[in-house]
Amino acid sequence: MGVRIKSTGVSRTGDTHSIITHSGRAAKRAMERAGIQPEQVGVMINAGVHRDSNIVEPAVSALIQKAAGIGLEYEKDDPTSFSFDLMNGAIGVLNAVQVATSILETGSAEHVLIVSGDTHPSLTRAVADDEFPYATAGAALLLERTDEPEGFGRVHTATAEGTPAIEAYVDTATMGTVGRGLMTVEREPGFEDRLLEIALETARAALAEDGAADLSGTVLIASTPSAEFPLRLADSLGIARDSVRTPDLSYGDPHTAALTIAYDRAVAQESLGSHTRVLFVAAGAGPSAAAVLYQLPALVGAPA
Repeated sequence: MGVRIKSTGVSRTGDTHSIITHSGRAAKRAMERAGIQPEQVGVMINAGVHRDSNIVEPAVSALIQKAAGIGLEYEKDDPTSFSFDLMNGAIGVLNAVQVATSILETGSAEHVLIVSGDTHPSLTRAVADDEFPYATAGAALLLERTDEPEGFGRVHTATAEGTPAIEAYVDTATMGTVGRGLMTVEREPGFEDRLLEIALETARAALAEDGAADLSGTVLIASTPSAEFPLRLADSLGIARDSVRTPDLSYGDPHTAALTIAYDRAVAQESLGSHTRVLFVAAGAGPSAAAVLYQLPALVGAPA
């Protein structure tokens, strides 16, 4: 038995900068594409980090769950569902895949929905810049069990020693009365090289477990701290650059949503058909990284 992607959903531009709204819309789109009802989602995991007005409580997952219309009925015999936040920066989605796999393997849920995405806490902007390098975007990844020889392998993780390379925080010494709309992001000199080093470690571990020397059938989908990062990673791994798939980076790095958006885009463009697997690699603050191989179904159709 394995765990596979049943559908995806993305919400980016429009009438709001709220990550709660965008993530809720992305979740609804993923369910609609899969043809399932909200009560069929047993667990929802939110991997997003930067949220509306720097909300701390309640858990943002609960607010997204409400926006998605999941688990809102409380009759005696209604199926139960719950949600929680799992925040680990850019690698949060792959950590969520680890948790979702464990849940689905027990048979305790029919589907697990992983949502991710970030926004500037001021809710006044959607485009990244030097001060806040993350674009507003919401994404959803709907997972299910399968008896077919496809789906996710083992998620490999690693953390390097030393300083975190990237930090994001609210400066309590200077925030005054406007702290709910502020966020400080600091990237150390050479941070991308450090992310690349740890990303390579996990990617090679994932590839070594598979044991296949031929990478011609492998698509690479990686974090996008820069537009060049996935290409640099591909070069180091020996994966052809034309086998790299990225999200639309017009507005900047979608951060925690990057992997899901890139996969959604590749399926929509029908650019996975000649490949047999996807290597997902995420790298971020820590510096830390995660990687997993995903065996593609025989036919990967475009989302509705």
